[in-house]
Amino acid sequence: MIKPKQKLRLAFAGTPPFAATQLKALIERSHNIVGVYTQPDRPSGRGKKIQPSAVKTLAKNHNLDVFQPESLKTSDACRDLTALSADVLIVAAYGLILPKAFLEIPTFGCINVHASLLPRWRGAAPIERALLAGDAETGVTLMQMDEGLDTGKILFKTEIPIRKIDTRASLEEKIALAGASALIELLSDLPTAQRQAKEQNHSLATYAEKMKKCEASIDWSHSAKDIELQIRAGFGRTPAFSYFKNNRIQIIQATKLQTNHGIANAMPGEITASTKNHFTVQCGTDELSVTIVQLPGKTPQTIKSIKNAKPNIFKIGERMVDSE
Repeated sequence: MIKPKQKLRLAFAGTPPFAATQLKALIERSHNIVGVYTQPDRPSGRGKKIQPSAVKTLAKNHNLDVFQPESLKTSDACRDLTALSADVLIVAAYGLILPKAFLEIPTFGCINVHASLLPRWRGAAPIERALLAGDAETGVTLMQMDEGLDTGKILFKTEIPIRKIDTRASLEEKIALAGASALIELLSDLPTAQRQAKEQNHSLATYAEKMKKCEASIDWSHSAKDIELQIRAGFGRTPAFSYFKNNRIQIIQATKLQTNHGIANAMPGEITASTKNHFTVQCGTDELSVTIVQLPGKTPQTIKSIKNAKPNIFKIGERMVDSE
């Protein structure tokens, strides 16, 4: 039996920058990390070159052993983890399903760092779904993993308020840091935390389905509030977009106006005002002030910088549409 405060033999499984934040915290606290699992290298970026994950890059920089199985449902995968003699496996945004046989190998099982306040938003896109739903708060949950989808007992929770200016990217950064801090605290006395673990109230569960590309397309007949949430939720990963003069434009930053310009008979998607710093679009309900966009083949730009080069772009009466 491992005593409280004694350092554990940790294995880690994760892939994107969110997970790398957790691994970095463990490395900085000199935890005994015996192996790191991450997704196989994938094509990434505009050139679609094969790239290692953020977790692999960090692990290699610290001379940690890295495993990249295509699946964990094999005898080889179980044998590799068994050979590590890990006391616990920490999982954060790994991307592979952990079968029962794999979950049962570490002495203290597997612990997941999940980016929501479970049981709300179980699943692949908890941050995006919290934003789209207009939630007032989110957070991070450390959970003892079982065979279900984010259904295990809760070991630790940290709440984080969602500000009106928060995007998926800003929330992810805050949740990642909160998760790393919670993880370090949890591992200081894991046996006690596991004895005090609480069952989730499954009747309150909601499911955070992975974001689909079609969900990034803006329907201007929706309310300005809902479109603003769509833009904030898609920031950086699945940017919201519309079409303007047959060109696909990503809307990076926009806010619902408190007071409408009140142009008579304006249609959804119609530009109702245009200044050097922003342009305003009529929605199904209320108007949206757009301040940053990404034009085809360009990086994100403020409306001010675009208009410095093209002063007549985004004129009143022109329309944004949801298809070419």
